[in-house]
Amino acid sequence: MAGKEEIPVVDKMNSIGDIKVAKFDINKRYTKPHKHNKYLEIVFFTQGNGYHNLGLNNYRIEPPVLFFVNKNQVHHWEIATKPRGFVVIIKETYLKKVSDKTITSQLLQLNEIDILQVPTGKTEHLDHLFKALCSEYEQKNPNPEIFEGILKVILLNLRDFKGQTNNHKQDVKLLFLNLIATDLKVHVGHYAEKLYMTPQNLNNLCKRSFQQTASQVISYYVLKEVKSLLLYTDLSISDIAHKLSFQDTSNFIKYFKRHTGITPLQFRKTGQVL
Repeated sequence: MAGKEEIPVVDKMNSIGDIKVAKFDINKRYTKPHKHNKYLEIVFFTQGNGYHNLGLNNYRIEPPVLFFVNKNQVHHWEIATKPRGFVVIIKETYLKKVSDKTITSQLLQLNEIDILQVPTGKTEHLDHLFKALCSEYEQKNPNPEIFEGILKVILLNLRDFKGQTNNHKQDVKLLFLNLIATDLKVHVGHYAEKLYMTPQNLNNLCKRSFQQTASQVISYYVLKEVKSLLLYTDLSISDIAHKLSFQDTSNFIKYFKRHTGITPLQFRKTGQVL
């Protein structure tokens, strides 16, 4: 049997353009662990129960609920009963073409979360919006302005559900998290340079926003990715170290052991999730 050099990457967008809206496919109740190819998937459930395995987290599906699957996240479904809901798949190229650029910033504000519970009394309203979006998408010649308008209203609702405020510090914080999600590296300086900040200023921002240092925030995501690669691929320890820009394999092993108490090889052999 061939080794698993990478986590399988699924691309549902090959023949359907830059965005897709559809009812949740009941044939996708049980899937194998996989990643997505450069797109975000938003899944809204109004019925069904089971589990959504996302990264190293195992979430119960308790409708009404939304899940957000980013391109670098490993996930799979285990849905015990017939599900009902909608799926919106948004490719990176869509965000470059969309006329209303606030849609991009709205998605950025939702980027850091995996799951969002719909507040009491909002299910029917949100369900109508997703039905309208799906209906417009299925038109022979969908109107881009109408489609973007409905999508924008949905994202505004989701942002309100999340209860975030939109200010400069919040935007920088979200940009930082988005950079981690799309360009995972272990060095604080890498992100400070991308954000046009000093490492000290980025560190201060993280302390205010997360009550953690920038290094601790990065470590959380690095360890999640490392554990996924150890559990779901056959990549060597040195390959993983190189992939995440560690200076050498020895440095990587020390880093992992300092944070988990065991070596990467021990973690892979035991298969435990820490």
